[in-house]
Amino acid sequence: MSNLTVLRSYAQMTKPESLPPAILFNCSETCLTVFDAFPKAIFHFLVLPRVRPPLRVSDLTDLRSLLKCERKNARAILQDLSDEADSVKKLVQEEMLNRYGFQWQVWAGFHPAPSMEHLHLHVISSDLCSPKLKNKKHYNSFHPKLGFFLHLSDVLSWFDADPSYFEKMSQLRKKDYEPLLKEDLTCWKCEGAVRNMPTLKEHLQEEWDDERRREKARIAKKNAS
Repeated sequence: MSNLTVLRSYAQMTKPESLPPAILFNCSETCLTVFDAFPKAIFHFLVLPRVRPPLRVSDLTDLRSLLKCERKNARAILQDLSDEADSVKKLVQEEMLNRYGFQWQVWAGFHPAPSMEHLHLHVISSDLCSPKLKNKKHYNSFHPKLGFFLHLSDVLSWFDADPSYFEKMSQLRKKDYEPLLKEDLTCWKCEGAVRNMPTLKEHLQEEWDDERRREKARIAKKNAS
């Protein structure tokens, strides 16, 4: 089994609960959630739609292939992913409190040019602090304002837009998105330019440490009042 298709193999399993706990985080009748093998933040999961009729494996290769399907079916899959992501977020936020004493943002979104086959929704904490975040491509693919990371809420909104807009957005041509991965490095929080990855990683850690101190002080003040 290649790394390219490993997610597809998980999604086709009749009993995904048999996956080892180091891989499987959660599963339901419609979806399963696995730990990202190379997490780009403190918390990073992949939510996969299980392969079920009327959709075929090929319909679920990626977001582009899903959006080519009948819109009713495509929207249903995305809603299943959204429901599962909400459940994962709640579990993540509980763990944030237990482990760090405060909560911070958790994002859910897709990559328009994914590196692995089978549709998967990233559920990732906003710190982006991880040894696995190694290069510009990694970081820019999760920058929440750059445009390569397609927020789930935005994708769902396409279904309620004018049909021509849906048609335009659902093209998801790699040539339109891949140049974004080469954009100059900027902090997603303060929007300041950063000259290289080591400097960015240090800056992101400082940003998260500052947020942690502020939030814990706010919580302590609230509890004392």
